[in-house]
Amino acid sequence: MNSYPSWKYVLLLIVFLVSGLYALPNVYGEDPAVQISVSGTTALPEGLADRVRATLQAKSLAFKGVEVEHGLLLVRFGDTAEQLKARDELAAALGDDYVPALNLAPRTPAWLSFIGAKPMALGLDLRGGVHFLMEVDMPGALKQAGERYSVEIRELMQEKGIRYVALERRPEGVLVRFRDDGDLKKAKAAIADQYDQLKLESPPGEDFGILASLTEAEQKNIRQAALQQNITTLRNRVNELGVVEPLIQQQGDSRIVVELPGVQDTSRAKEILGATATLEFHLVAAEDGIGETDQSVRSSGSRLYKMRDGSPVMLKRETIVSGNQLISATSGFDQTQGTPMVSVTLDGKGAQRMGDVTRQNIGKPMAVVFIETKNETVMQEGKSVKVRRTREEVINVATIRDSFSKRFQISGLDPEEAKNLALLLRAGSLAAPMDIVEERTVGPSLGKENIERGMNAVVVGFVLVCIFMAVYYRVFGLVANLALLFNVFILVAALSMLQATLTLPGMAGIVLTVGMAVDANVLINERIREELRRGNSPFASIEAGYNRAFATILDSNVSTLIAALALLGLGSGPVRGFAVVLSIGILASMFTAITSSRAVIQLIYGGKRLRKLSI
Repeated sequence: MNSYPSWKYVLLLIVFLVSGLYALPNVYGEDPAVQISVSGTTALPEGLADRVRATLQAKSLAFKGVEVEHGLLLVRFGDTAEQLKARDELAAALGDDYVPALNLAPRTPAWLSFIGAKPMALGLDLRGGVHFLMEVDMPGALKQAGERYSVEIRELMQEKGIRYVALERRPEGVLVRFRDDGDLKKAKAAIADQYDQLKLESPPGEDFGILASLTEAEQKNIRQAALQQNITTLRNRVNELGVVEPLIQQQGDSRIVVELPGVQDTSRAKEILGATATLEFHLVAAEDGIGETDQSVRSSGSRLYKMRDGSPVMLKRETIVSGNQLISATSGFDQTQGTPMVSVTLDGKGAQRMGDVTRQNIGKPMAVVFIETKNETVMQEGKSVKVRRTREEVINVATIRDSFSKRFQISGLDPEEAKNLALLLRAGSLAAPMDIVEERTVGPSLGKENIERGMNAVVVGFVLVCIFMAVYYRVFGLVANLALLFNVFILVAALSMLQATLTLPGMAGIVLTVGMAVDANVLINERIREELRRGNSPFASIEAGYNRAFATILDSNVSTLIAALALLGLGSGPVRGFAVVLSIGILASMFTAITSSRAVIQLIYGGKRLRKLSI
C-alpha cells in the first residue's frame, strides 16, 4: 500500500478533465428562443433580422439578441413569457411565408462548442417539445388498395387475353364491362383464381359486367397494415430528423401519438411527419406531349400535368413504377454536371418493370412526377378548417437513351428539395395520408418545475448519503463522498457526450445510481473494518479490503447491469431513458469506487507509519 501506480493517477486525471469539459455546458443553461425559417427555401432574405428587431421593439418585447444559425434566424429572450408573446407577434407580422417556432437555444460558449461539448438532451417532461396526435386516413388506404387492384386486374386481363369493353374505378370497387357472356365467365374465373380477397358481384343494370370489391376481412387487414406501416415510417422519419428518444405509439385503431422532446425545428418536424411524398414514373403521351393540352388526347388514356415552370405536359395514365417500389434514396450531386440529384434503387419487381419499359421505349421521353400531400389549416367563413392538399408536378422529363432498371438518378431539384425528397423516400412512404388532429407544444415552464423537483430529489438524496457516510466511516466516508461526487460528474458528462435524453425517470435513475454507487464503498469499508478486527495492520487491511471486496462489487453490479440492459432492449420511451442512466451509472460507480477512492486513500495515508485508521 506504500505505492500506487502512476498511470492510474494519469488515467484519473484525464477522466476528470474530460468529464469536466463535457459536463460544463450544463452549467450555462438555455435561453428561450424563437426560431424563424422561410417556407420552401433555406435562404433567409436580406433585411429579415432588421425587420424582426423592428417588430419586437415596436411591441416593447425585450430580447437578448438576434443571430443566424444553420440557415435559421434565432431570437433569444430572457423568459418564456416574452418568448410566447414574441412568437405570436412575429407570426402575425411576417405572414405565411415565414414559420416562427419555439425553441431552447443553449448558452454554451463558442470554445466548448468547438470541441463538440453540448448540454444534456432533456425529455419532453423536462425540456418541453411537440406532441402530435395523428389520425390515419383509413378511407384513403382503402382507396389506394382499390387503385392497386384496378391496375392489377387490367394487367391480368391483358395477360390472359380476355377482351373487355371498359374498366373503371368506382367508390365501391372496380367495374369491368365485357361484350359477351363468354368473356365475362373467363374473367370471373381468372379473377377468382388470382384474388381470394376480392368478392365478385354482378352490378345492377350491367348484363355483362363484374364489380370486384374488397371483402370485409381484407378491408380490416388493409386498415391494420396501414396503421402499422405508418408507425414504422414515422419512426424512420424521426430517426432521419435526428430526434433523440421519441415516443411513437398506437392509440385506438386509427390514431398514432408522436412526442418529440427538445425538437430543434418544429415546423420541419411537422412537415416531414405529416407529408405523404412519393414519385411516379410515366411515359410522355406523344412526341409532342410537352405543351399538349388537346382534350382528345386527354381522353385516350392520358392525363395533363404541369411542370415546375407552369407549362403543361401530357403523360400516359399508366404508372411505370411508384414510390412504394423504392428500396433506398440518397441525395447528392451529379459527378458530370455538378447539379443536385437523388439516386434511387428499386426493388426486384420495380427494376424488372422499369427495365422492360425503358428497353421498349428508347428514344422516347419519360417524366418523373412528384406527388406530395399535406394537411393545412385555412380560414373559411371565419373558422379554422383543416384541408388536405395534393401537389402533383413534373420535376423531370428526359429522353430514354438506354435501358436501365434497378439504379438511376433523378435531377431537376434544388439541394434542399433533393435532401427532403431522399429523406422521405428513404424513410418509406406512408400507407395512407394522416391528419394532425391535435398538436400541442409542451412549454418549458412545466419542464422547469419538473427539473427543479427532480434536482431537489437528487440533491437531498446525495446530501443524506454523504452525511451518513461521513458520520459512520469518518475519513473513509469523506473519501467515499468524493468518489460519489466524481461518479455523478462522470454520469452527467457521459449523458452529455452521448446526447442521451434525460427524463424524469432518468432523474430517478440518477438517485438510484447514487445509492448503488455508495454500496460499493460500504462493502469496501466494512471489509477494511473486518480486517482490522482480525488484528491486521492498517495497510494490510486497506489492501485486503479493496482486493477482496472487488468480487462482491462486480457480482452485484453485473447482475443489476443485466437487468438495466434488459430494460434498454425490451422497454420503450421513458423506460429506456431510465435504463440508459442506470447502465452508465453502474459502470461509472464501479470505476470511481474501486479506482478513485483508492487513489485518494493512497494520497492521505501513503508513506506514513499508521497505528490506526479513521474508519
